[in-house]
Amino acid sequence: MADLNIPEAPVIPGATPLHSGMVRDLSVLVSGDLLMVASDRISIFDFVLDSTIPDKGEILTRMSLWWFDQLSGVVANHVLSADVPDVVRGRAVVCRKLDMYPVECVARGYLTGTGLLDYRATGEVCGVALPSGLEDGSRLDAAIFTPATKAALGDHDENVSYSAVVAEVGAPVAERLRDLTLEVYARAESIARERGIILADTKLEFGADHDGAMVLGDEVLTPDSSRFWPADQWQPGRTQPSYDKQIVRNWALSPDSGWDKASGAAPPPLPLEVVERTRARYVEAYELLTGERF
Repeated sequence: MADLNIPEAPVIPGATPLHSGMVRDLSVLVSGDLLMVASDRISIFDFVLDSTIPDKGEILTRMSLWWFDQLSGVVANHVLSADVPDVVRGRAVVCRKLDMYPVECVARGYLTGTGLLDYRATGEVCGVALPSGLEDGSRLDAAIFTPATKAALGDHDENVSYSAVVAEVGAPVAERLRDLTLEVYARAESIARERGIILADTKLEFGADHDGAMVLGDEVLTPDSSRFWPADQWQPGRTQPSYDKQIVRNWALSPDSGWDKASGAAPPPLPLEVVERTRARYVEAYELLTGERF
């Protein structure tokens, strides 16, 4: 496991720190509800970088809130309020506690990433057989549910079959997770396409509330959890330009960074130009999707 380099969670009046992740910090409020704060941290290749992306936490929070609203007719979500302490205002939400299902729920409408690697090796993704001749960026005839395990912090999630999800949570819950994931993807893909953006895939997390109802939690449909591509630049057979931290990954792997991925050391701090380009990409995605100025 990599040295994650995650800083201590910020001290927030009236909140007790509970957990710090690669991007988000979770605290418990006096009320018993949770305070989820999105930081400006950015991670690549299982390293949290010393550099941050200004306003990233606020962009992720505002985008999730916008998507939760768009999806209100599809599935309930965990957000109770955006009225949060001033020190984290704009980048935090108050949310209800959920008993989270131990499954990363992924929907893919296009073939890329780890799905492409699986396909090239087996002709399948998570046990779902796909037609021959597909390329990087190919659109699938229908979106597929390709779940993954929830790995420990710093470890990689691993793609698993639907039958593995059934074994983990039982058939009724597995079926509901699959159906809701595909419903959310279908709704979001349609909305994004209307705005000139392709939603290639997305990762969702669900939990059960105190009544046992399935609820959408964590973040939703942000550039950190989804692949968004400019529709007018889509060209199967190559790596697609995207609205996410690919700029950072590309720089880290380039000779300019001087970083050796195999060394086990963290990548060096980002040049200002890379920080600014990454921030601009996140802002562009937010504004195109929501129609709002950031």
